[in-house]
Amino acid sequence: MTGERAGDTGVRMRALVKEMVGVVSEKAGDRPKELARIIWHEPFAKRTWSEFWFLTIGTPLAALGLAFVLLTMGAGVVLAITFFGLAILALSIRGSRGLGGLHRQLARGLLGEEIAEPEPFVHPPGFLGWLQSALRDRTGWRSMAYVASKVPLAFLGIFVGFSMWWDAFYCITYPIWGGRGNGVAAFGIPQIVFGSGFFSGGQWGFLHGFGIFLAGILFFFAAPWAVRVVIGLDPRVMRVLLSPDPVAVRVRSLEEARAQTVDSSAAAMRRIERDLHDGTQAQLVALAMRLGMAKEKLADDTQLDLDQVRQLVNDAHRGAKEAIIELRDLARGIHPPALDIGLEGALATLAARCTVPTSLTLDLGERPTPAIEAIAYFCVAELLANVTQHAKASRASITCTEHGGWLRVVVRDDGTGGASLSRVGSSSSGLVGLTDRVHAVDGRLGIVSPPRGPTVVTVDLPLHA
Repeated sequence: MTGERAGDTGVRMRALVKEMVGVVSEKAGDRPKELARIIWHEPFAKRTWSEFWFLTIGTPLAALGLAFVLLTMGAGVVLAITFFGLAILALSIRGSRGLGGLHRQLARGLLGEEIAEPEPFVHPPGFLGWLQSALRDRTGWRSMAYVASKVPLAFLGIFVGFSMWWDAFYCITYPIWGGRGNGVAAFGIPQIVFGSGFFSGGQWGFLHGFGIFLAGILFFFAAPWAVRVVIGLDPRVMRVLLSPDPVAVRVRSLEEARAQTVDSSAAAMRRIERDLHDGTQAQLVALAMRLGMAKEKLADDTQLDLDQVRQLVNDAHRGAKEAIIELRDLARGIHPPALDIGLEGALATLAARCTVPTSLTLDLGERPTPAIEAIAYFCVAELLANVTQHAKASRASITCTEHGGWLRVVVRDDGTGGASLSRVGSSSSGLVGLTDRVHAVDGRLGIVSPPRGPTVVTVDLPLHA
């Protein structure tokens, strides 16, 4: 029986090996078929002809753009000593900005490349304001640099890509017109690879013509890939020279961060004012009324009721303690007292107060500025509150490290996950406020929270801000 079982096992193993070999062989056999299918369909694909038209339209547009720039810049430099020359230079810069817009639209329409639009051109009222702004237009100068760099790219595209289509057409049609002894008007990469003698007409008879025809078939299927290699360089140059100016993007981000900071400060001031008016002020008014009533009772010796006076004093005492607690909470919201001893002690206090077991890892060399410490503290406090209320976690961890002038705070939990940034009511809508607070100092907040967890929130802050 044991021998029979061993034999059955051996048969099964051999069958399994044969099946695996068959699957591998089938997959290996499918690869050449897939490659052949791609090569066969590529010359007829919509993308191929979009790239061809981008090259065909972009080349004369680049030539006209360079001619415009050279003509206007040359005239402007020659006449720069006059006011008219400065106007021509400004016109050249403004025209270059328009040419850059045409190239962006061409890439968007034919290649599907989304190149972000730069800041619109704005200028003070009057011709002098327009002239000064035009001469200082960084987008216009960068567009002019693209127009200049587009010409060698277009030449490379003609020499490598367009020549393949051109030679493929003439080589495939050679049997129709080549019998008269005329040579093929070949140029570019095919002429370099095959040599000019290969395309000369009427030398080798039928075999020569048939070889040229086969070469045309080869060029026809290779042309899409040659064009794609060359065209792939153009969007990269566009993103460098025609996308929004990094300085302008930086200024815009700083303006947005400043606006968010101002709005957050205004909202915080309104919150404090509302809390003082609706909470602490009401408590103090009630305290003053109870003390006034007690004072009136004590002033009337004929109707003195010590029990009633004692009750009024007790109510006033309780109201005073509640007002003190509310004031302490307001003060803690403005600046946590735990930060007086440093960020290490403040984070240790948050970890100790959290109802979910939380570990703390600290590696700080230089102490951050007070503003950065406060942001880091409030971020950790909000994240731990989310862990307690929504994550259903069994443990959490806080890691705070310093690296290269940046403070990195990572809060991790093993909860249910699914947290995301949301502007409307959700369990994670508080993360939006943290993001605004972090972005106000050029920091970054990232969240990774797949379903079923874990959730990892990373906050990067500059040490000095």
